[in-house]
Amino acid sequence: MAFELFSRVALKEDFPGHKLQKGDIATIVEHHPVKNGEDGYSVEVFNALGETIAVVVVSESQIERLMNNEVLHIRVLDEAV
Repeated sequence: MAFELFSRVALKEDFPGHKLQKGDIATIVEHHPVKNGEDGYSVEVFNALGETIAVVVVSESQIERLMNNEVLHIRVLDEAV
Protein backbone atom coordinates (compact mmCIF):
# COMPACT_ATOMS: atom_id res chain seq x y z
CA MET A 1 0.00 0.00 0.00
CA ALA A 2 1.61 3.25 -1.18
CA PHE A 3 -0.54 5.54 0.99
CA GLU A 4 -1.40 5.07 4.66
CA LEU A 5 -5.00 5.21 5.81
CA PHE A 6 -6.06 8.65 7.06
CA SER A 7 -3.11 10.40 5.40
CA ARG A 8 -3.81 13.56 3.42
CA VAL A 9 -3.10 13.62 -0.30
CA ALA A 10 -3.64 15.96 -3.24
CA LEU A 11 -5.69 15.11 -6.31
CA LYS A 12 -3.58 14.96 -9.47
CA GLU A 13 -6.52 15.69 -11.79
CA ASP A 14 -9.95 17.30 -11.90
CA PHE A 15 -13.10 15.36 -10.96
CA PRO A 16 -15.79 17.60 -12.49
CA GLY A 17 -18.64 15.30 -11.50
CA HIS A 18 -17.79 16.06 -7.86
CA LYS A 19 -16.68 19.68 -8.48
CA LEU A 20 -13.15 18.75 -7.41
CA GLN A 21 -10.02 20.16 -8.98
CA LYS A 22 -6.42 19.13 -9.32
CA GLY A 23 -4.64 20.13 -6.11
CA ASP A 24 -7.66 19.71 -3.83
CA ILE A 25 -6.75 17.97 -0.57
CA ALA A 26 -8.35 14.66 0.39
CA THR A 27 -7.99 12.13 3.20
CA ILE A 28 -7.46 8.42 2.47
CA VAL A 29 -10.32 6.52 4.14
CA GLU A 30 -10.07 3.09 2.48
CA HIS A 31 -7.58 1.05 0.46
CA HIS A 32 -8.82 -1.10 -2.43
CA PRO A 33 -6.05 -3.58 -3.35
CA VAL A 34 -6.02 -4.99 -6.86
CA LYS A 35 -4.22 -8.25 -7.54
CA ASN A 36 -3.02 -7.60 -11.10
CA GLY A 37 -3.43 -3.87 -11.55
CA GLU A 38 -3.35 -0.48 -9.93
CA ASP A 39 -4.62 -0.22 -6.36
CA GLY A 40 -7.43 2.18 -5.60
CA TYR A 41 -8.39 4.33 -2.64
CA SER A 42 -11.54 5.93 -1.30
CA VAL A 43 -10.75 9.53 -0.44
CA GLU A 44 -12.88 11.99 1.50
CA VAL A 45 -12.80 15.69 0.65
CA PHE A 46 -13.81 18.33 3.21
CA ASN A 47 -14.75 21.98 2.94
CA ALA A 48 -12.90 24.65 4.94
CA LEU A 49 -15.14 23.99 7.97
CA GLY A 50 -14.34 20.28 8.04
CA GLU A 51 -17.66 19.09 6.57
CA THR A 52 -17.57 16.26 4.04
CA ILE A 53 -18.32 17.40 0.50
CA ALA A 54 -17.38 14.25 -1.43
CA VAL A 55 -16.13 10.68 -1.13
CA VAL A 56 -14.49 9.50 -4.34
CA VAL A 57 -12.79 6.27 -5.39
CA VAL A 58 -9.51 7.02 -7.17
CA SER A 59 -6.62 5.03 -8.56
CA GLU A 60 -3.20 5.33 -6.97
CA SER A 61 -1.93 7.37 -9.94
CA GLN A 62 -4.65 10.01 -9.41
CA ILE A 63 -3.33 11.15 -6.01
CA GLU A 64 0.01 12.33 -4.65
CA ARG A 65 1.65 12.97 -1.33
CA LEU A 66 1.68 16.45 0.15
CA MET A 67 5.08 18.14 0.26
CA ASN A 68 6.49 20.45 2.94
CA ASN A 69 7.08 23.21 0.38
CA GLU A 70 3.40 23.41 -0.64
CA VAL A 71 0.87 25.95 0.66
CA LEU A 72 -2.86 25.32 1.09
CA HIS A 73 -5.34 27.89 -0.12
CA ILE A 74 -9.13 28.29 -0.33
CA ARG A 75 -11.34 28.27 -3.42
CA VAL A 76 -15.10 28.66 -3.69
CA LEU A 77 -17.29 25.85 -5.07
CA ASP A 78 -19.75 26.87 -7.77
CA GLU A 79 -22.65 26.24 -5.42
CA ALA A 80 -22.91 25.57 -1.70
CA VAL A 81 -22.96 21.94 -0.64
